[in-house]
Amino acid sequence: MASIHLEKLSKFYGKTVGIKEVSFDVNPGEVFGILGPNGAGKTTAIRTILGLIRASSGVATILGQDALTPNKDLRRNIGYLPGIAATYDRYTARGYLQFLAEMRGLSLDSRIESLAKRIDLALDIHIHDLSKGNRQKVSLIQAFMHNPKVLCLDEPTSGLDPLVQREFEKILQEAKSAGAAVILSSHVLSEVEHLADRIAIFFQGRILVVDEIAALKGRARHRIEFTFPEEIKVEKFGRFENVSEMFAERERIRCVVKGSQKELLRRAVELGATEVRTEESSLEEIFLDLVGSQ
Repeated sequence: MASIHLEKLSKFYGKTVGIKEVSFDVNPGEVFGILGPNGAGKTTAIRTILGLIRASSGVATILGQDALTPNKDLRRNIGYLPGIAATYDRYTARGYLQFLAEMRGLSLDSRIESLAKRIDLALDIHIHDLSKGNRQKVSLIQAFMHNPKVLCLDEPTSGLDPLVQREFEKILQEAKSAGAAVILSSHVLSEVEHLADRIAIFFQGRILVVDEIAALKGRARHRIEFTFPEEIKVEKFGRFENVSEMFAERERIRCVVKGSQKELLRRAVELGATEVRTEESSLEEIFLDLVGSQ
């Protein structure tokens, strides 16, 4: 059973679309990436799933329970890192995290200490004296410290230096290995490509596509260069529906292929190609192609 299930979830602000008929599942032990430009609906989707914004229509369940009605027991199993975190600045980092643990009826001192050491956070400094990056570390700890079964992380590495980002990835992998279902929203495409098992691309409140990254890349454009033993003309290849931007440069042919390369490769072999070089699209290029086409 999916840890997170959405079915035609919508949120409208009057006539303005926040999200419209968003549907996807996130399974235990899976990192589900959410991508989209600013205003695409990523944060609205997360906040609606968590019941922080009232849904206009649709279904959302977490761990098999209705996520759209208040449920204190369900919330104990959720870790949430908001895009803009609000904290009680009069506390030290330690005091604030202990306060949150007590709110859940838990004693997490050793877990807090362990996570703080890993990401190099000084716990006994007041939050109002911490830098943006260190405040983000506090938010990371509060999301992970109770070993939740579901994690919703909105721009989790914002303000973190590369070393801490690397440690965050390890902590996330540990949660995933323990069976946590993770929603990860980020503007850093390389981060999502590196961490996510599947992604959803949002645009104007709707989902354009949900798929595994490998499958998306399989459907994306590939740049191919063929080398022949002598000068060759483009006309020899003929026409292929899924091939564009084909041009010749002495003994080389360069082109862009979208989808299957089988027929193109077969024709290149027939013409005596001696070398083939391919370059697949990055997640960033796939993202820009999908959003640009809208």
